[in-house]
Amino acid sequence: MQKAVAKNMEATLSVPIFRVSREIYTDDFDALYAKLKPKGVSVSAMLAKAVAMVLQKHPIINAAYVEGGIKYNSDANIAMAVAIDGGLITPTIIGAQNMDIFQVGERRRELVGKAKDKKLSPAEYSSGTFTISNLGMFGVQQFDAILPPGTGSILAIAASTPKVVQMSNGYYGVKKSMTVTITCDHRHIYGADAAEFLKDLADLLENNTRDIAML
Repeated sequence: MQKAVAKNMEATLSVPIFRVSREIYTDDFDALYAKLKPKGVSVSAMLAKAVAMVLQKHPIINAAYVEGGIKYNSDANIAMAVAIDGGLITPTIIGAQNMDIFQVGERRRELVGKAKDKKLSPAEYSSGTFTISNLGMFGVQQFDAILPPGTGSILAIAASTPKVVQMSNGYYGVKKSMTVTITCDHRHIYGADAAEFLKDLADLLENNTRDIAML
């Protein structure tokens, strides 16, 4: 497994990439999680669903560069990096845009269980069109992720922490926020594309969280 990981990392060296970061406030997202957690929905499942929704507005972010052109993907296959004994693997939720939040959560639990038991089929870890790497649970403030071969983008998600900010009424208060960083293949994705994607992701997580769960 380590040999496969190393080979994939070396393959990325020939790809011209760039990174864009954005701060996203998470108070509403955290409130939704508090409602969904008793029903078995994890933060990772919520992030996967949210990203799949936003990718529908930004097909170029979900696309991959191929020899002489761009391969557009009709499905948002969300790969989520999972550390296991001996290496790293990316269980993939295929067609996440067509699932509700509970289906995404159930499918992710199933895939993570199979990953830990080393029972994932190739299609379940090599069919991702967009990857999420979440290190927030470790208290990481910000990090950059390496672009997986055959994809156009990967999103690195850091911890959500409280900070003092100026509120809309002019007074100061405390809000929680996290920094997300997207790494993109510059052969077909431009900085403005990445910025617009992060803008819409921020709008969903900050202002329209009900859409994630259809509550």
